[in-house]
Amino acid sequence: MLYIVPTPIGNLKDITYRAIEVLQQVSAVLCEDTRTSGKLLQHYQIHKPLHAYHMHNEHKVYAYWVQQLQAGNSVALITDAGTPGISDPAFLLVRAAAQAGITIQCLPGATAFVPALVNSALPTNKFCFEGFLPPKKGRHTLLTQLATEPRTMVFYESPVRLVKTLVEIANYFGADRQAAVCRELSKMFEETVRGSLTELAEHFTKKPPKGEIVLVINGYTTPEKLKQKNSSTHEMEE
Repeated sequence: MLYIVPTPIGNLKDITYRAIEVLQQVSAVLCEDTRTSGKLLQHYQIHKPLHAYHMHNEHKVYAYWVQQLQAGNSVALITDAGTPGISDPAFLLVRAAAQAGITIQCLPGATAFVPALVNSALPTNKFCFEGFLPPKKGRHTLLTQLATEPRTMVFYESPVRLVKTLVEIANYFGADRQAAVCRELSKMFEETVRGSLTELAEHFTKKPPKGEIVLVINGYTTPEKLKQKNSSTHEMEE
């Protein structure tokens, strides 16, 4: 059995009883950083072999772990934080395991973009998750396409690139496009700042951000629909 096990994105209490039970039962635990995951397992007094499985070695080692699964071993895949496969390694191993006829279970649990999306106060009925934007190649093409995406969009970004990204996206989407920056979710200094892309860029220029960041941006609204919405709001106010 291959278990995909979500881990806390900050607060160590955000792990399920089932996740702890699985980690206690498996033969081995694959993780991005053995030091980071070692602290989590130690906190819950789980003593299992930890093996590095990350974006730099997954192409080399996933076949070995499929062999271990075929030999009857149960393996859990975790990441430093959140659900494996969501901007973290998992796909190659899951695909190979599925092709080999191995049973796979992905446990429900922590992931950063869901609480950020809900907390953004932007529409949640339809959304798309884009993860990290391409650093160079394909960035212009993607942002051009997303400029008219009607669904709410969710991105991950690093604190050192946040302001630059906000300014850049404003050039494609429009300075007044509404957005929210959710920072340090589930941690002591959790913060959500809402406003236009320009307002957010100005805010974080004055107050440089720290920690893990999720950027949520409102979808595109045609000028006609925006006019109707503003007219409806004005009538309600009267």
